[in-house]
Amino acid sequence: MNFDYDLFVIGGGSGGVRAARIAASEYGARVGLAEEYRMGGTCVIRGCVPKKLMVFASNFPAEVAQAQAYGWDAQIGSFDWTAFKTRLEGELARLEGIYRSNLQKAGVTIHDCRATLCGAHDVRLADGQTVSAKHILIATGGRPVVPEKWQGMGAMTSNEVFQMEALPKSLLIVGGGYIASEFACIFNGLGVKTTQFYRGAQILRGFDEEARGHISQEMCDNGVDLRLGTDILEMETRDGQTWVKSTTGHDTTYDAVMFATGRRPNSDGLGLDALGLELGPGGAIPVDRYSQTAIPSIYAVGDVTDRANLTPVAIREGHAFADTVFGGKPHYFDHSLIPTAIFTQPEFGTVGLSEEDARDQGPVDIYCAAFRPMRTAFIGSDQRVMMKLVVCAKTDKVLGCHIVADHSGELIQLAAVAIGMGATKADFDRTLAVHPTISEELVTMRTATRSYGE
Repeated sequence: MNFDYDLFVIGGGSGGVRAARIAASEYGARVGLAEEYRMGGTCVIRGCVPKKLMVFASNFPAEVAQAQAYGWDAQIGSFDWTAFKTRLEGELARLEGIYRSNLQKAGVTIHDCRATLCGAHDVRLADGQTVSAKHILIATGGRPVVPEKWQGMGAMTSNEVFQMEALPKSLLIVGGGYIASEFACIFNGLGVKTTQFYRGAQILRGFDEEARGHISQEMCDNGVDLRLGTDILEMETRDGQTWVKSTTGHDTTYDAVMFATGRRPNSDGLGLDALGLELGPGGAIPVDRYSQTAIPSIYAVGDVTDRANLTPVAIREGHAFADTVFGGKPHYFDHSLIPTAIFTQPEFGTVGLSEEDARDQGPVDIYCAAFRPMRTAFIGSDQRVMMKLVVCAKTDKVLGCHIVADHSGELIQLAAVAIGMGATKADFDRTLAVHPTISEELVTMRTATRSYGE
């Protein structure tokens, strides 16, 4: 059978673009790609990139305060959101142009419209065309959702936060995951009176408990009004603001409310039901380790599969798909060791097993240190950093590393290399310390803080 394309990709985010480029440029496949909004997906347009730029912006007041304490006649004025937003929009447009240009250079045919499936090998485009492809890759990502009870009441999500015309004076963020916690720190740093509700006992569920508690305390010390065990009971609009009553009995009016309580895969309306493909929880597309669905010609990568919703993961899944299907080099991305950074203030870098997960698997030794770093201790700050290694007591292999400190995202990348290679605690101990740094603690912790036996 003759097809219009060897591969048709639905979605122009990180995973879809990587798969399309590799298939076309390295393996000579005829590739088409459809994107209904802007090239770059969540990460570039409304996620990692604009968020990290906001993190940078929010750090400056604390840095100027430190400069003053060090003796500098440093001053900082008010934050110009409009100027920042204008520059941000220009940067996102530049990055989108690079994504588009790279696809075109690779020989990918771009369709700037929505695409849906109308067969195992057929795609219907919103411009009226129907095209066929030997293989179809769904890479439509995910989206934030507002709980149904509070929809239509003007609350924001992480999608809308970058389009605000002005910074609110007061903001309520609902949620306790990394998105909620990151934005609580960002807006607090930008001078917004920030409150965070989380119904659970501690933020950042699923991560190392000791690190979670450390970050929570530092956030509170930095000025975030973090209220654990708290949720919205009532909410209504009053004179252009939002009145909220909490489950703990407090009621307050905020200039804006943002929900960061979860995301859903963008699988709605793709035509999968008509093809008999049963979706997983929340609309996730079930795939095997090679990203193939139950329909042999259809694959899916990235957040729409709800495996590990991180940009580098989507990129690796897309690359592995192209290598496997078009390069004759079958392999898959191993999701068992994923380093990541949470850009709270302070940052949290983590890779491997948490203390809790590790001790459930066998005997482990925990090496942990929390201390005041030289930079801020010098000016009398009580700010602390945390360094932690989780070590298998039987093999001495380092199973996890957790760092809570400024720039820990940069540090954890290097630790991930060592742990990925199977480094032992003895390997860390043999490594010479770089002094004076906070990271030297990773190679100077000689005595286990605590141990768990079988």
